[in-house]
Amino acid sequence: MKKLKLVGAAIAALGLTLGAGAFAAAPTSWNTGGGEQDEALHLKPDVENGLDVYEVCSACHLPEGWGTCDGTFPQLAGQHRVVLIKQLADIRALNRDNPTMYPFALPEAIGDAQAIADVAEYIQRLKMNPANCVGEGEPGSPEYALGEKLYKENCVQCHGENGEGNAEKYYPLIQGQHYKYMLRQFEWIRDGKRRNANPDMVKQIQGFSDADMRAVINYTSRQKPPADQLAPSPEWQNPDFD
Repeated sequence: MKKLKLVGAAIAALGLTLGAGAFAAAPTSWNTGGGEQDEALHLKPDVENGLDVYEVCSACHLPEGWGTCDGTFPQLAGQHRVVLIKQLADIRALNRDNPTMYPFALPEAIGDAQAIADVAEYIQRLKMNPANCVGEGEPGSPEYALGEKLYKENCVQCHGENGEGNAEKYYPLIQGQHYKYMLRQFEWIRDGKRRNANPDMVKQIQGFSDADMRAVINYTSRQKPPADQLAPSPEWQNPDFD
């Protein structure tokens, strides 16, 4: 895992210069394009190099790209390539606050715009966790019914009937995502704490109570991707890391 050897040096070089202020002063935008985002989108991806780059990411997001149940790290596997490119470019441009990931996303750690294109393509092809972590409201419960109602009234137009997202519009796939990760992101977006959030979503969910938020995220976490996008079992291990 040769890329990992570069990460320590990158973090050491940044460690004394990155504080909260480095992120607080960053510009805010939703999807203005330009820069590395546009460059990476127009490059032909090299999946083999994408695996090499992903070795850095796997330390937190796991070799399978499944993230963690506690919501610290999201499931990346299966996400739309354009969404992955946008978010990675935003983090590198300090347009999305992620101090934990930032050093690992820098060119010193993973490479240039070509690396972004490559790793996004690799991640998009990974099979998703068939047993992601969900909320407590099971189908048939009042919480599930409320979440379904809220989702269909507020979320379908962007994220699709089953959370499949829309790659053409950069709307992420949210089906099969961990409950606690989505809950945190939803709260940050609602409360204006995620600066690269789509302003249309911010307006749409501003009136959600905490109970509404938990209900709709519980429902969303229980929407499963098609079978051909899922790994064969929760015990599946990425053979690229054997």
